[in-house]
Amino acid sequence: MAGAAAKRYARAIFELAQEEGEVDAWAGRLAEVGGLVSIPEVSRVVHNPTITVRRREDAIAAVLGDQADRETVNLARLLVESGRIHELGEIAEEYSLLTDEAAGRVRVTATAAVDLTDQEKERLAGDLSGRLGKEVRLTARVDRAILGGLVIQTGDTVIDASLATRLQQLRRRLAGV
Repeated sequence: MAGAAAKRYARAIFELAQEEGEVDAWAGRLAEVGGLVSIPEVSRVVHNPTITVRRREDAIAAVLGDQADRETVNLARLLVESGRIHELGEIAEEYSLLTDEAAGRVRVTATAAVDLTDQEKERLAGDLSGRLGKEVRLTARVDRAILGGLVIQTGDTVIDASLATRLQQLRRRLAGV
């Protein structure tokens, strides 16, 4: 889950992107900087507190070079300068959530005891989309511990229709708890 600072940065970037009509372009810029920072050599430099902030900014700008547009370089410099480069993944994830929300999409995670087939995923996504009134981006997970059924999560809302939970509830009722 993204921290408060990551959410503020993502919101600011998203609002700028909307004003400019470049929501997808800014998602690409975040991904580009994220890809760069994931390179071990680059990561060691931009996260090294013994190197001055100015030199770290210059280093990331140099690595981005002429391939990146001015906004991408400025984004990378800003994150290094503010000491938030380590939160880039959280910022990008929060930005993605904001773009989904603005487009009327919702992310749903469905956890089952076995792999869901593509047909089952499509049917589940369609059913959820109809109930929620939004386009559903479904992620399917497997957790054999739930034994059967499904656990559906969207945001902070969890619907647990798993066999493991039902058995646990039955045990409590039988025990009189």
